Amino acid sequence: MLSARLTQSTLRALDWLSAKFLPPDQSAEHLLTGRRGEEDAYFYLRRHGYIIVARNYRSPNHRGELDLVGWAKEKDKDQNKDNGVLCFIEVKTRTTRAVKPAEAAVDRQKQNDLREVARDFLRHMPGSCHMRFDVIAVYYDRGFNQPSFELFQNAFPLAYNRKLARSY
Repeated sequence: MLSARLTQSTLRALDWLSAKFLPPDQSAEHLLTGRRGEEDAYFYLRRHGYIIVARNYRSPNHRGELDLVGWAKEKDKDQNKDNGVLCFIEVKTRTTRAVKPAEAAVDRQKQNDLREVARDFLRHMPGSCHMRFDVIAVYYDRGFNQPSFELFQNAFPLAYNRKLARSY
């Protein structure tokens, strides 16, 4: 846990130094905020027991990107032991809560894109495992030094049933 905080502090110091001595990043402000949110979400999840195995995973076959992929422990109620669950984590970052919640941006189309890329990721995994989709909302409404987080585990199902969706 201490090593994660040290790594995060080192990255913050390097960000500060690069802002002082390197030419400014020409990326759009919302992209910089999103990148910062993914970085803070990464450290938040590590502090909460996730083991991150991939960041910004892209598939050559499908559009979209898996922001973070990691293992989380889940309690098996029947056998009373911890099992690993592979989590595909979408990070949504906002500077305000005024418009709509960050997690609302993961609409049906985004969920389908994430499912397709996750299937490609799983082709590289030996064997099968338990998996789920999580969404983490990062809010900088109190400033960039004090982000707040909301983690939605099992945010949407692994499969999408089109027939069921049309019946609603």
